[in-house]
Amino acid sequence: MPKLLVIDDEPSILHAFKRAFDDPDIELLTAETAAEGEAMVAVEHPDVVVLDLRLPDKSGLECFNQIREIDPRTPVIFITGHGTVETAIEATKLGAYDYLFKPLELDQLKALIDKAFHLSHMIKVQPVVPGNDSEAGTRESIVGRCDAMKEVYKAIGQVAVQDLSVLLLGESGTGKEVIAQAIYHHSNRVNKSFHTINCAAIPESLLESEMFGHEKGSFTSADRRRIGKFEQADGGTLFLDEVGDMSPMTQAKLLRVLQDGTFERVGGSGIIKADVRVIAATNHDLQHLVAEVKFRKDLFYRLSVVTIHLPPLREREGDLRLLAEHFLHYYGPDFGRKITQISQESLKLLQDYSWPGNVRELESVIKQSLLKARGTVLLPEFLPPLTEGGQQAQNSSMESDLDTFIEQRLELGSTELYSETIACAERHLLQRVLKQTKGNQVQASAILGISRVTLRNRIRSLDIKIDKFT
Repeated sequence: MPKLLVIDDEPSILHAFKRAFDDPDIELLTAETAAEGEAMVAVEHPDVVVLDLRLPDKSGLECFNQIREIDPRTPVIFITGHGTVETAIEATKLGAYDYLFKPLELDQLKALIDKAFHLSHMIKVQPVVPGNDSEAGTRESIVGRCDAMKEVYKAIGQVAVQDLSVLLLGESGTGKEVIAQAIYHHSNRVNKSFHTINCAAIPESLLESEMFGHEKGSFTSADRRRIGKFEQADGGTLFLDEVGDMSPMTQAKLLRVLQDGTFERVGGSGIIKADVRVIAATNHDLQHLVAEVKFRKDLFYRLSVVTIHLPPLREREGDLRLLAEHFLHYYGPDFGRKITQISQESLKLLQDYSWPGNVRELESVIKQSLLKARGTVLLPEFLPPLTEGGQQAQNSSMESDLDTFIEQRLELGSTELYSETIACAERHLLQRVLKQTKGNQVQASAILGISRVTLRNRIRSLDIKIDKFT
């Protein structure tokens, strides 16, 4: 169960957190002074700390420095008023995860803390490589015994302690994030910070700022200085996922950091130095992009000092059963099921499928199966449809619905089409999963791969009526 520690002397703030995080899956701890908070960090080892910049016994910055001495890897989010913005920015330069302004906006707060929980989990939980039976069944187990995966394990052992850039190549869903996590945990920088950026999930106009930061006034919405991930990760490790989606300008700045360890914030002129180990990942064929002049050749060579290829599930002979059993063992308790074996008919269906979504898709299929499962054997009738044609038909239907929605909004002259379309697709997804689970949010969050806090937040934001599914 993740632990959230809030250090603030304002009763209204503490009350707001108690209401916002009234969740049996999160343990909320509170402290009203720096001394009390520091003692809790030492004893309780919270996963995320929320810290006010103004405390009665010392400044929040002094408290932050003490927390870093106790555990330098715990993400700390500052709460600040407009009069202490510069102090919050300085704290971010020193390694704080982020900061929020008073009065707190609930949706923004929950989204940020959920991201911080995910990062904290990656930092603190070491992926388990096969061979350690005592850790079998954990979420972070790297499962597989095929020859291709043995080469991956060997590569992790060889490269982890070398302070070199690593490029992870593989299709979507092959587990690149977990391999990056394993490299970090076996590296010499394991006690330093670890940050992640999904280059495909951030609009191109904002990615450069996310990576390198920006100065106040550098673009329309830049109302204050922002510290980028490279500056925050100084001395540590930065995982750049989907690096093949970068724009040429961002590629050029990344190349400079890899060459001489320097960069400039967007809109700034000062040279900033950062000692950061980069682990990059992509599902694109970078050599093909280089040939098409869509990816810089010199950046490709800098990133691929060491390259690790992750095999698709269809090429991992003998691993499918191991992975299916692993997911059944891990997720069974969440669904109140105890499946101890897979029938031969079910195994044949799983083996005959091509798994375009790889391990991530198999994980989803097992979760869906657990919803229907009864007894101790996974039977064919518990499995969702696995035909590629059926999946394509579902995709076509959803695309048709979205096309209709987009046409309607275009005719009405929408100026918020991006956010409206995302909300439409998200509402459709959540309602479909809640229908499948009959309103059970624990099971729905497991299928979606998000926390219950995030699911509740999105249900509320999208005004989904949960009672019609229960």
